[in-house]
Formats: sequence, C-alpha cells, structure tokens
Amino acid sequence: MNRRNFLSAGIAAGLLGGMPSWAKSAMIQQPLAPSDHKMIWAYLIHLSYNMWEDNTPEEFRDPDKKCDDCPTARAWSHKYQPNLTFDQPVWDTVISDMAAAGMNMLIIDLGDAVLYDSHPEIAVRNAWTPDKLRSELAKIRKLGIEPIPKLNFATTHDTWMGEYSKMVSSRKYYEVCSDLIREVSELFDRPRYFHLGMDEETAEHQERWDYVVIRKNNVWWGDLYFLISEVEKQGVRPWVWSDYAWKQPDIFFKKMPKSVMQSNWYYGGFSDADLSDSVNRTYVQLYDKLEQYGYDQIPTGSNFSSDSNMKETFDYCNKIIDPSRLYGYMTAPWHPTMLQCQPRLREAVKQVGSLIK
Repeated sequence: MNRRNFLSAGIAAGLLGGMPSWAKSAMIQQPLAPSDHKMIWAYLIHLSYNMWEDNTPEEFRDPDKKCDDCPTARAWSHKYQPNLTFDQPVWDTVISDMAAAGMNMLIIDLGDAVLYDSHPEIAVRNAWTPDKLRSELAKIRKLGIEPIPKLNFATTHDTWMGEYSKMVSSRKYYEVCSDLIREVSELFDRPRYFHLGMDEETAEHQERWDYVVIRKNNVWWGDLYFLISEVEKQGVRPWVWSDYAWKQPDIFFKKMPKSVMQSNWYYGGFSDADLSDSVNRTYVQLYDKLEQYGYDQIPTGSNFSSDSNMKETFDYCNKIIDPSRLYGYMTAPWHPTMLQCQPRLREAVKQVGSLIK
C-alpha cells in the first residue's frame, strides 16, 4: 500500500481524553484497505545485536536456548558488546540468497551499529558510517530487495540506546528518539515502513537484570503514540510486534491505531499437542483476533525453535486472514549476523523461499 493512501478517521472521545496532542494525532489515521498489493517476503537481520542487559551468570542460563550451529553465540548475545558483532561476508551471503529465493524485503535491526550524525555517542566501536549504510542500502535495492529500518524502543530491548535507555519517558529521551527516527528515515530515503519493536516489555523478561525499566498502562501507550507520531511525520508507516495483546487484548484493541502494521509472532509448532498448551494457543489465536478487528498483518515465524514453523505459520494465516489485510510474511531467525550462525541464517531463507510461488 502506498503510504500516502491513508484516510483520516475519528476516534472515540473516551480514548482521547487526557492524551497529549501528539498522541491524539497518532491515533487518527486509518489505512485504506488495498485492493491489490504485492506480497511481502521479509527477513529480519541484525546489524546490531545489543538488545539485552541480562547479567545472569552462564551457569544459570537455559542450556536449551543455546544455538546448535553457533554454541558460542548465546554466551555473549545477552550481554552488551562494545564492538560491532557482525561479519560482512555473512550479510552478503544472506542477501544474495534472498534475491535468489525471490524474497523482497530486508528489515535491518540497526541499534547502535551506525555512527549516527545526530547521536554518535551511542555507536559501538567499528559501527558503520552513514555513508557505509547508504552504500549497502543501494546494493540491496539493486537486488530487488526493499530495505526497512528497525529500532526497537522496548525497554527490554533498548540496550543499544546506551545512557538514554535509563532516561525513558523523559524530555531528553523523546528528543533522542525523535532525532534517531528522523535521521534513519532520511538514511533510508523515506521507507514505506519503520519497525519500532515494542515487544516483551514485562517484569518477567527483566527479572534477572541489575537495572530494570518497565512502562505500563498509559505511560507505555503514551510513549508508543509519540513514536508512532514521529514516524508518521516522516511520511512512513509504523510497524510493531503485537505481543502486548497476548496478555491485555482488550486494551490493545481499544488503543492500537489501525495505521500501525502488526506482526504477531510465534515460533513453535501448530499440532494439536502444541496448541493444547494454553500459552501457545494464546499466541497463535492472536492472528485470528487481529483479523477479527481488521488490522493489517505481516505474520512472523522463525527457524529458531522449529524447522516447520515457517510453513505452518504460512498455512495457518493464509486460511484466516483476508488477502486485503495479509501483507506478507517475515522470518526472524534471531541469530547474530556472524559466521558461526551462517547455516541457520541461510536455512531461514530457504524455508521462506519454498513458500514463494
């Protein structure tokens, strides 16, 4: 859908009461349902992998979460890394594989891996310069792949923000977020979408951290509306993970703007045995609820836990989501872009490629 094809619509007065002006403006846009749109086949890749501040000693970590192909990755992946943890040949290989497979979108988790002009202080050592990023984006586009930026502003995943991750909801925090969204939008030449993350901001996900920050209720929504507004000021459509709705569906469906692209995610199996588990069932059934409430979706699967998940996600969502609201699919391998993890990263491309007709 062309981002200019947005339609203004009124929002119930009760939802707007007490909200700042930028929050109200973020909620008034509703996208026109497209009559036809090209199916998105997307891949989430990490330029930065600084998402956590988990200081849990290695002996207390879950051994089942260790990657088969890159056993060293889990040892450092939940700790802040001051250097860029990234291998260029792996990046080049995955992008080449995507083009060969017919995939057409790359969501790039930028984090602190870019030496931003507006905030160079957050960059890790060996971060890409803006010129380096621009050259890589041009290379991606030449292969027929659309690059999309991602900055995850969830407090569980904002270690990349450095000191600003400890200033959440402050005037300075809003200033930095606004600067970064504006600069990244310019670097990407006003992309169609901007992924804001916003997943897993719960006490459970930070229970072993030394420094915990969790927004709730109107504070979480107020910050989300601010981020949405900043993205829309750039003429770009916001995109978020949808898992807030797993535990608070009523609030989510009252307050989440239809202008925001939704990606529910589930990485397990779809068998009767898998879905007999109430947690798994809640995760999967959110695809149905998003469709019921008329949200545009890009369902997200992964080969992180199951090699059959991507195909099963595709089969399930194709049956329940109207084509006008099913914009495509994304795979999120959740491995750093490093040589040790290359087999799993490439396998994720193959799994999506097998679905493209």
